[in-house]
Amino acid sequence: MSDTQTLIENRPPTVATLFLERVAATPNGEAYRYPVPAADGQGGPDEWKSLSWGQAAERVFAIAAGIIDLGIQPEQRVALSSNTRVDWILADLGVMCAGGAVTTIYPSTNAEESAFILSDSESRILIAEDAGQLAKARARRADLPELAHVVVLEAADAVPADGDPEGWVLSLADLEARGREYLAKHPEVVKERIAAITADQLATLIYTSGTTGRPKGVRLAHDAWSYMAKATVATGLITKDDVQYLWLPLAHVFGKVLTSGQIEVGHVTAVDGRIDKIIENLPIVQPTYMAAVPRIFEKVYNGVAAKARAGGGAKYKIFQWSAGVAREYAKVTQDNFRRTGRASAPVGLATKHKIADALVYSKLREAFGGNLRAAVSGASALAPEIGYFFSGAGIHILEGYGLTESSAASFVNPGEAYRTGTVGKPLPGTEVRIADDGEVLLRGPGIMQGYHGQPEKTAEVLEADGWLHTGDIGELSADGYLRITDRKKDLIKTSGGKYVAPAEIEGQFKGLCPYVSSIVVHGADRNFCSALIALDEPSILGWAADNGLEGKTYSQVVAAPETQRLIETYVQTLNEGLQRWQTVKKFRLLPRDLDVEHGDLTPSLKLKRPVVEREFKHLIDEMYEGSREA
Repeated sequence: MSDTQTLIENRPPTVATLFLERVAATPNGEAYRYPVPAADGQGGPDEWKSLSWGQAAERVFAIAAGIIDLGIQPEQRVALSSNTRVDWILADLGVMCAGGAVTTIYPSTNAEESAFILSDSESRILIAEDAGQLAKARARRADLPELAHVVVLEAADAVPADGDPEGWVLSLADLEARGREYLAKHPEVVKERIAAITADQLATLIYTSGTTGRPKGVRLAHDAWSYMAKATVATGLITKDDVQYLWLPLAHVFGKVLTSGQIEVGHVTAVDGRIDKIIENLPIVQPTYMAAVPRIFEKVYNGVAAKARAGGGAKYKIFQWSAGVAREYAKVTQDNFRRTGRASAPVGLATKHKIADALVYSKLREAFGGNLRAAVSGASALAPEIGYFFSGAGIHILEGYGLTESSAASFVNPGEAYRTGTVGKPLPGTEVRIADDGEVLLRGPGIMQGYHGQPEKTAEVLEADGWLHTGDIGELSADGYLRITDRKKDLIKTSGGKYVAPAEIEGQFKGLCPYVSSIVVHGADRNFCSALIALDEPSILGWAADNGLEGKTYSQVVAAPETQRLIETYVQTLNEGLQRWQTVKKFRLLPRDLDVEHGDLTPSLKLKRPVVEREFKHLIDEMYEGSREA
């Protein structure tokens, strides 16, 4: 048995045990960094503070003891509804150490769906970020008889209202104080709870954001996270010397994996979920690795292109040349590494790359803090051409793959041997096979126990022998790299009988057009493919200002004939590389971008195709008016 297999197979039953081991091993080591708004209240730069592992443990134990004192028993649910912040991590660990199970809720979830999740999960406590999250629970309190308490992270917002039961609202500080008092009387209670946790005990209940219908509660056991902690570290992806910048929503399974791996290895994590602060934070945090979703990398790429364009024709030509060199360099070096084990390039290309590095790439790396060793991309597919651009620029994006139902991290690209356009190899201990129809099946310790209270839905995707049907279509290379081609349910069959993978076409277009934000390819049961295209507002308005449309609104720019002609050139370029039945014959530009607020995207920024196609049905119908359906 290899050292890696031994490490994984001898894992403890829970991350709570790993946390105790980490605190004992490095009590004074830095665990978390987090921002505190400037004391002057004048909008100055945030002050960053730190928690050592020992200090974190004091707070985690106080939260755990407070929860126990409020009556939480093993596997009973405590819901968490908050943006990403250090208190989220401490509260999650507190619930875990108390033997409870965390129900995660995106803070953007509306009151009706929040109430559904709280009710369906039978959550007894809600840990809410602020007055807004408290108000949603209070508005539906009559429908939530199980909800005994709401703990508010922002102490100033923990204000009881008329009609609240006594003690229904308390602050996190109140909970921790209560926990410290309880620990004074029962000093071993938390360690006793941790020692009693079994591997199959429920740890986390994550409701899928759902591209259609009501979300389903995915039951993940303690053992899933213990396995993820050990397996992600076994890949060599993270080390004890790393600094992680964590801004992803922790209600998403991807974020939970990142916190588990950190506990195992003991590196520093800087935590701040404010998306509008990412650009400002990167030079301060100077991360060695971070995780993101493809939409973030797409926006960075579009922003860099727009900035170059704003600098004038010469600068934009330099950027376009450098982008082409980056892509060529990445493809050549990755191919050479695959064949020879060395990421080499011919002298001529290496020389051009060195020049482009001085002109463009080095500035891009500095914008990411200057120390970024790797970025991990997951949750949906990254357009390969954008991946090659960043790769060639020295920002190595390691794509990974997994589902909420598989504890997120089932595949990841292996460091230097990463291959853009693939999601890498399976984590040690995870099995994969491709079904006859091309669907990816997974089996291993990270697979869910099932959907909460829905045995029929569970049986639809989880076989008796443990194989999970992912719903994704993929291909495995001879040496084990997986490429996801599309969602099984999203495959298009035209009226001519040809199958089309819309995600593949959409990814190619994002790599070609620096103005696109979202694209939805349509064509099921039609005689040709069409597309709905949303443009990136800063990028297209920058272009508009240089092309006689200065001062126009986004919707006015999108409707302008000049903009239509601009995007038409990119669609034509796209079509040149497609099979005849894949080509986009018609397109419409959307009057606004797609976003979470309108329900077009899930909170993890995945596209909700049915929602978009329903909302913009009139544009789709318009494209097919008068067409002959075969």
